[in-house]
Amino acid sequence: MTNSVETLLQHARQLRTSGHGSIQTWSPKVFIPLTQLCRDRCHYCTFAQHPRKGQAAYLTRAEVIAIAIAGRDAGCTEALFTLGDRPEDRFPSARAELEALGHPSTLSYLRDMCAAVRDETGLLPHINAGVMSSDELATLRPVAASMGLMLESVSERLCAKGGPHYRSPDKLPARRLETLRWAGELSIPFTTGILIGIGETRQERIDTLDAINELHTRYGHIQEVIVQNFRAKPRTPMAGAPEPDLDDLLWTIATARRILGPKANIQAPPNLSSDDFGRLLDAGINDWGGISPVTPDHVNPERAWPELPVLTRATEAAGLTLVRRLPIYPAFAQNMDRWLDPAMISATLRAMDGEGYARDDRWAPGTMIAPPAIRTQGAPISHDIAMIVERALAGTSPDEEEIVRLFAARGAEIDRVCAAADALRTRIQGETVTYVVNRNINYTNICTYKCGFCAFSKGARAAANDRPYDLDLSEVARRAREAWERGATEVCLQGGIHPSYTGETYLALLHTVREAVPDIHIHAFSPLEIMHGANTLGLSLDDYLARLRDAGLNTLPGTAAEILDDEVRRIICPDKLDSAQWLEVMAAAHRIGLQSTATIMFGHVDNPRHWARHLLRIRDQQQRSGGFTEFVPLPFVHMEAPIAMRGRARLGPTFREVLLMHAIARLALHPHLTSIQASWVKLGSGGVAACLAAGVNDLGGTLMNESISRAAGTQHGQEMSPAAMDRLIHDIGRIPRQRSTTYGDVASDVQARGRTAIPLTAPIQTPPRKLRTAAPDPNADLALHE
Repeated sequence: MTNSVETLLQHARQLRTSGHGSIQTWSPKVFIPLTQLCRDRCHYCTFAQHPRKGQAAYLTRAEVIAIAIAGRDAGCTEALFTLGDRPEDRFPSARAELEALGHPSTLSYLRDMCAAVRDETGLLPHINAGVMSSDELATLRPVAASMGLMLESVSERLCAKGGPHYRSPDKLPARRLETLRWAGELSIPFTTGILIGIGETRQERIDTLDAINELHTRYGHIQEVIVQNFRAKPRTPMAGAPEPDLDDLLWTIATARRILGPKANIQAPPNLSSDDFGRLLDAGINDWGGISPVTPDHVNPERAWPELPVLTRATEAAGLTLVRRLPIYPAFAQNMDRWLDPAMISATLRAMDGEGYARDDRWAPGTMIAPPAIRTQGAPISHDIAMIVERALAGTSPDEEEIVRLFAARGAEIDRVCAAADALRTRIQGETVTYVVNRNINYTNICTYKCGFCAFSKGARAAANDRPYDLDLSEVARRAREAWERGATEVCLQGGIHPSYTGETYLALLHTVREAVPDIHIHAFSPLEIMHGANTLGLSLDDYLARLRDAGLNTLPGTAAEILDDEVRRIICPDKLDSAQWLEVMAAAHRIGLQSTATIMFGHVDNPRHWARHLLRIRDQQQRSGGFTEFVPLPFVHMEAPIAMRGRARLGPTFREVLLMHAIARLALHPHLTSIQASWVKLGSGGVAACLAAGVNDLGGTLMNESISRAAGTQHGQEMSPAAMDRLIHDIGRIPRQRSTTYGDVASDVQARGRTAIPLTAPIQTPPRKLRTAAPDPNADLALHE
């Protein structure tokens, strides 16, 4: 290799690193060859076949679904549909079989099969169906996450007699460029590429890459460019043609990187470069393409894909980290309203993580699936991660871009971030893990708001079978007394925004609990309830909060924060208070001496930039007012959430994202907010144990009753007793400590009550007055809204 070529490769690697860092992607796929009949006659191809007596021209629906199910069960996310161009134009048998299948064309049958695979298996179709018209592309767009067509070459001479594309009408460069242009006009994420070694010159390769770059500059839709090397195949007209050597392939890849730029996704198939495929990384690729654990490469069946451990070793040997992706690349998945048909959004959201890559586990918050082990090998820790972490440990708070970068940690970087957070936790909090014995009292599930993530609330006109309730004050008092008898030092009061509730309702709740249990700590009312109460009485926030404080309110829960970014709030809770209003309530509470918690509810339609902005807003508020006692990440539980059931949200954060959220919160909020809590209701014992090694020092409350997460589908129960808390903490070698709400000590006799508590009495969920069948008792306690 000459010095000039090595210089080119070095420049390509630098460009690749600036655009993609240490991430090297691949797509776990199944290859579905819907038909291998083709009207073209490419001189190097063995994929295209002639009709054979007794052999079907098309895979049946059952065969297609069976392949897809095998792929899904093996962890694939992509269904690659590759097929010959319009075989019905050439073969009568293809036309006859399509007619028997009830379809006028191959593309019509393809559309149905893609929809079936998406709907029955959750795999995302990627379509390679050859040259298509604008109308045909538009017809297929609702059933594909992405599509592709190899441009191969813009050299028209290759289509002349004696050339590899002779008698192949779909290989005419103008026709292929036209398909690429129409795909851009239709906003279809599109894969294309060049085929080298079929008789083209290096200048023609450059011309082809320039043509691709020009289309992408115009439409922005080229998500991936493949540089594929010709491999001679027996029984083809080009069986004896020379193949490009590895140096030629590396030169072409590096040239592609130079032309297409640092952000371009450039792929070279590893199975076409034999055992030395790892050298492809030297030329600046950032993707290995689709690789299947269950199906062969039907276009190159003689060349098996490398197995995943081999691929991983080659990637890590180059100092890179292997990351699964979807057939639609992250930048396109993050802007799916532009790049995806609405019919593809649900399946894509279910398959992706917060950055737009493929989910790297099947775990979801609230489920009984054991948290996965996070692979922490891979690329060496990047300089920027190391510097951000070191500065955070030294007390320099990370900014938005740095927090976003921390959330992108993969491989060994995850270990570095979590270990740093835990070291900081040890320095600030020692080995003690705290928790509070408390009871949640959710006094009504009737709510006028329509938050997309909430499965707890019922509408104001909910039917009887929806089981709305509105607790009598007597039931609220009974639950508070029972909580005290069972060792609780706190009751947490929250509920829906009942249409009949006013600010007096919340005052009545406080009076009821304070009268029933004078010494219990009342942790009550989200900022939404506070603002609602103040508005109904025409009071300022400060004045209304002072009335609540004087009536017995001790602290506020930091719920209703969700994501403090109005771009997200407009989607998940458009009629709720905005970010500034939430912060305004908290500032007012802190001003009059009421402390509060702070939360984030993440893993739905948000992304790491939204998380970074949320953390910064919490940090800024804490620096101004100092009233937050702890930060509580709340992973989104998707199972019964309306927005997820409509297919408009992800399946909650991945476990990698959960660990990073707790760890990064520790680093980003230091030294202003020193307690980081994990939610056992959403994470389970295994999940919180892992988070306790990632900067967490608190496990929140024992709860006794938990209605909101349970309504969303969580399976981790409603109570974790003090003894269970102690066991969990002891099991990881830490020291348990029961605390008060504000982190004070708890008297030994109170702790003893909690450790000898009898089972809870079944709660009474008082139905709303309009659904009560008994005659009203004038001596009975009034319902909350009266």
